[in-house]
Amino acid sequence: MSAQDEQQKTIWITGASSGLGLALAKHYLLSGNKVIVSARREGSLKQLERLYPDELSFIAFDVTKASDVEAVKEALAAKTQHLDLAILNAGTCEYLDIDEPDWDLFERVNQVNYMGMVRSIQVCLPLLKATPNAHLVGVSSQAVQAPFIRSEAYGASKAAVRYLLESLRLDLAPDDVAVSCILPGFIDTPLTQRNDFDMPFIMPPEQAAQRIEKAIAKRVYEYAFPKRLSAVLAMARLFPKLWFKYNSRERSE
Repeated sequence: MSAQDEQQKTIWITGASSGLGLALAKHYLLSGNKVIVSARREGSLKQLERLYPDELSFIAFDVTKASDVEAVKEALAAKTQHLDLAILNAGTCEYLDIDEPDWDLFERVNQVNYMGMVRSIQVCLPLLKATPNAHLVGVSSQAVQAPFIRSEAYGASKAAVRYLLESLRLDLAPDDVAVSCILPGFIDTPLTQRNDFDMPFIMPPEQAAQRIEKAIAKRVYEYAFPKRLSAVLAMARLFPKLWFKYNSRERSE
């Protein structure tokens, strides 16, 4: 076996059809790894599959459907007997209009961001536990660092993801499975391109993928970036009344 083969990892990435997930898939493929990607649809992954026919494979997975879990688990096990790294990245965002609230959006957001994470863990955990020195990575958000207007559903779901991963880290320690939580700031993706507000320190997905890969390689407990945004959000914890004063919604006349 060559040195390159020894370093090759088998990686599963969810939410990989666009944005950050697609950038992560490209990054790990360029590093010589075997990458298995999942999303509801292949999208831009079809072109990537043509470039890496031996290293990249696709498993359709709608993380909102509990009925998909067993089929995806079997499909993943059919492609590999071990899994070095799982990056659970599938996510969505909807904002609440408190004057005309759509309360159903809480369920929609939660089914993707939180329950989607739970279902993804159901799929990959047996393979991770069977692989020495395996690593489970979940993508949360810097939104958990401070309250924002209209972000009740999104922020709550991502806070739940953060706690889930922190608790799993304790329970999976005897199985030699490391757990990391990633808290990105604004990344230029199809999801954030729908936002109607300023997004400070926004970065391209390729740059974000590089930063995340470095943090994963260090097997950190948690990685929040960019640091400039983390510094701004620290104000919410240090000076909550000041944060409220400058960030609460003004009543429109």
